[in-house]
Amino acid sequence: MHPINGGPVILSGRAHEGLSEKICEYLGIAVGEADVFKFSNDNTFVRILENIRARDVFVVQPTVEPVNDHIMEMLIMIDAAHRASAGRITAVVPYYSYARTDKKDQPRVPITGRLIADLLETAGADRFLTVDLHAGQVQGFFKVPVDELTAMPMLSKYFVEKELDAPVVVSPDIGSTKRARDFAHLLDAPLAIVEKRRTGNDDNVETHNVIGDVNNRNAILIDDEIATGGTMLAAAEGLRMNGAREVYVAAAHGVFPNGAARRLAERPEISEIVITDTVPLPPEKQHNKIRVLSIAPLIGEAIDRIHKGRSVGALFPD
Repeated sequence: MHPINGGPVILSGRAHEGLSEKICEYLGIAVGEADVFKFSNDNTFVRILENIRARDVFVVQPTVEPVNDHIMEMLIMIDAAHRASAGRITAVVPYYSYARTDKKDQPRVPITGRLIADLLETAGADRFLTVDLHAGQVQGFFKVPVDELTAMPMLSKYFVEKELDAPVVVSPDIGSTKRARDFAHLLDAPLAIVEKRRTGNDDNVETHNVIGDVNNRNAILIDDEIATGGTMLAAAEGLRMNGAREVYVAAAHGVFPNGAARRLAERPEISEIVITDTVPLPPEKQHNKIRVLSIAPLIGEAIDRIHKGRSVGALFPD
């Protein structure tokens, strides 16, 4: 890492250019100029079109579909910035998809979350900034400093302002209990847990019991991400069967592959889905039940604090 001069430079990959523009709008700067495209042979090309020598560079790229293409694009952008003598390079990955592969839970499987961390560091990343990792231990996969932001205060504020009658916060499985407990504390609401069992690797979910009182209450299901929605739907069905009035679904990341957004939103068991824009939501995934809150001000503030050497943790006081 070299001495840093000037203000921050935000370089955007092609995964979510709209989010990069909102981050720059918050910071009052323009998105850094770069050419990023593919040649006819499917090779990715990157050229940074401005002088970034000794600058504080932030490469923004959530790892969304096509995941592997966007990871490779980010690695090439970081390498280009490194070879252009950037003072410091921060990989800003609002959604780190391979965080789900954080351990060997079956024989002869990889720990891909660690592999991607190694690749980012090898490419030249000096720091890593992300939002709501699927598993907190992924921070330990990196040898460089990691700042993990959380969208939970933003999501909880949304529900506080809704003034729901008799709310209860629900964890969709045992593994998400700590996040749900913290969320319940922010809302000053009781906690319930859905006991589930996943069958195989195909996202099929069986719901078993609801632990806690949800009868005649408005339930808020909270998790870090929604993928196919199988977990949330099974939990919502279980909550309604146990007497919940309304079921709201909330998560930092709305991935929604293969039509999952509309499939989930159109189910009568679910009243509203609240997510942030860590992942782009194209028109075909939009629905009047889906509410998107922007994470850009939070990421922008974190970038400003990193650049100025101020505390990022102070954004989330205990």
